[in-house]
Amino acid sequence: MKKPAIAKPRLTWKLNHRKTAWAPYYRVTWTEGGKRRERAILLDWQGDAQKLDELYWACRSGRHAAQKPKVEHSWRACIIAWRSDPKVQGRLADSTKRSYRRAMDRIMEKNGDKDMRRTTKEALYRAHLAMSATPREADRMLQTVSILWGYAANSLFWPMPPNPASGIEHFGKQREYEPWPDWMIAALAEAPEDVQIAARLIRGTGQRPGAAIAMRRDQFRGEYMTVIDEKGKQELEVYCPPSLAGFVAGLPGRGDFILGKTPIEPLSYDAVERKFRAWRKGLGAKARPYTLHGLRKLAIVELAEAGASDAEIQAVTGQSAEMVAYYRKKASRKRLSKSAQQRRDRP
Repeated sequence: MKKPAIAKPRLTWKLNHRKTAWAPYYRVTWTEGGKRRERAILLDWQGDAQKLDELYWACRSGRHAAQKPKVEHSWRACIIAWRSDPKVQGRLADSTKRSYRRAMDRIMEKNGDKDMRRTTKEALYRAHLAMSATPREADRMLQTVSILWGYAANSLFWPMPPNPASGIEHFGKQREYEPWPDWMIAALAEAPEDVQIAARLIRGTGQRPGAAIAMRRDQFRGEYMTVIDEKGKQELEVYCPPSLAGFVAGLPGRGDFILGKTPIEPLSYDAVERKFRAWRKGLGAKARPYTLHGLRKLAIVELAEAGASDAEIQAVTGQSAEMVAYYRKKASRKRLSKSAQQRRDRP
């Protein structure tokens, strides 16, 4: 195989161990104890000359990942350990893992290679304040920092200073998810197919969006469907209304899952949620308050309007008594307003 003709100072080419391709290396030299030392950094150029140029100049300026000093107590190391700890992962619901994953991904993107012990309360306070436009995410970030701090101290046995998130005031509980209005349900006819299917599953089963999106075909059997309580990690048998059973039966096959990525793998919540947000954006500002979670809340309202008791609603949706009571008020007000206004039109 012919050696590439690209030549730069400190750049050298070596055949791989199979002698099937040439690989570029950047030579780094230094003096230690009066002796000249040298090491080579492999540049993963993937045959792209432009990428090779970027990697080369990153080495020249000392910015290549291989040139960065290793930080023993980095955020990245802590997050990787937390995510791979079976004790931690075994006691968390999938929805909780997803919420922490998003916050941890942001931490790794901005501060992954920094020593987490050098994080100050002032810096964390300012970061929390900068996220005021998304208060739920801001508070989740503080919670995530606290969780990782405790994990580093108690499970990794790192010498940690006091938790900088302690004492920082949270924005607090935000407005509950809004049940979808009729006009938005009607607009679903123009949504991407995956969003339409996910919406029907969430609304029909009353499950959390992640659990509904990951449903298998064999969870629908006869009059009943098997739903997953993500928090309790239990499988529960719930009556399946004929309209939902007919909808599922009429969907084209995608393998084991109703929303399948492959024949043996479901679409992820994030993949469907991205399509949903893109579709919602096209509906304008009036659609902004409504999320996929709002369809689960709509299920409570619809069951309440149909005359279901609180216990019956809980049996279907798995929601807490407090949450059912909160959304029942919306259903009751809507129903009472109709009867009141109709009286005005009576002779």
